[in-house]
Amino acid sequence: MIPISVVRLDEQAEQLAVEVIRSGRLAQGPMVARLEHEFAALVGVEHAVAVNNGTTALVAALQVCDLRPGDEVVTSPFTFVATLNAILEAGATARFADIREDDFCVDPQALAAAVGPRTKVLMPVHLYGQPADMDAIVPLAQRHGLGLVEDAAQALGAGVGGRGAGGFGLGAFSLYATKNLTTGEGGMITTNDAGLADRLRVLRNQGMRQRYEYEVAGHNYRLTDLQAALGIPQLTTYGDNVARRRGNAARLTAGLADVAGLRLPAELPGRSHVWHQYTVLVGEDAPVTRDEVIARLTEQGVGCGIYYPRTVYDYDCYREHPRVVADPAPVAERVARQCLSLPVHHHLADGDVDRIIEVVRKAVGA
Repeated sequence: MIPISVVRLDEQAEQLAVEVIRSGRLAQGPMVARLEHEFAALVGVEHAVAVNNGTTALVAALQVCDLRPGDEVVTSPFTFVATLNAILEAGATARFADIREDDFCVDPQALAAAVGPRTKVLMPVHLYGQPADMDAIVPLAQRHGLGLVEDAAQALGAGVGGRGAGGFGLGAFSLYATKNLTTGEGGMITTNDAGLADRLRVLRNQGMRQRYEYEVAGHNYRLTDLQAALGIPQLTTYGDNVARRRGNAARLTAGLADVAGLRLPAELPGRSHVWHQYTVLVGEDAPVTRDEVIARLTEQGVGCGIYYPRTVYDYDCYREHPRVVADPAPVAERVARQCLSLPVHHHLADGDVDRIIEVVRKAVGA
């Protein structure tokens, strides 16, 4: 089986983990500080604040936007559920703007149409490793005086016009096991605002700046040094790993370009894609359904995944939720019915990529 994702850590991660264990300093300490410093440099921002997971990163970023009851956060309906859950946990109302098919990200025109008198924050999602159209979204936020939180969970190292994803507003990243850079569980919040970074550090530490000196009602959002030790070595090789992903994506595109009914992803002009996922659409004009393609790929030993099978609000627990406003999103709904992700990770061998192309072509009937 060629898996959809692979988690593989090197000897340096093992050595740093052992160093932490032997030091006796397991909780947030010097390794976390080192990870934050190097992470900020990669994103191109002044500050990075580590937390215990990507959902927490979103929640904390929203909390420092000073949300009040009734405030709305407008985001994409085509995303992992953490995006929605974070909005609800922060006490806000979630509203959605439809996506564009060419980048799977929120459509700036739909986003503008969704802005209303209760809107407080815009939350674009940089999906699959390609950033949203920040050239259009940033001016929209500025024009209306809105906060900007980037769900950059899948987009570490991506950018728009040379500016890193997570560097336009408050960036929220995930370091979950299957992300391009992992600490097993973990998250990071990025910002160029020293005041917000300070508030985030206090918030993650039970509201303490100094021990037993409480400034706000806080949380335990801390990352451990053991987790940070796993992530630090990956920062050194991150550029090479992304280059490998980009090469794999280019080969997949070249090998599948003439397959009828298959819509392929692309890195859009002015944006840099880090290919967390390589997601195709099995269109209505394809000779087979998406489910038939999945069955054939699985039978032939090629892993695949559906990210995501429904719009995020299309579940019983959200349909009647008083703080979920589910406006129609026809593009997102169609994409959810057609999307299929193929292996693109940097651990693929050249022969694996050739095999994926061969099997997909046969599965779709090319």
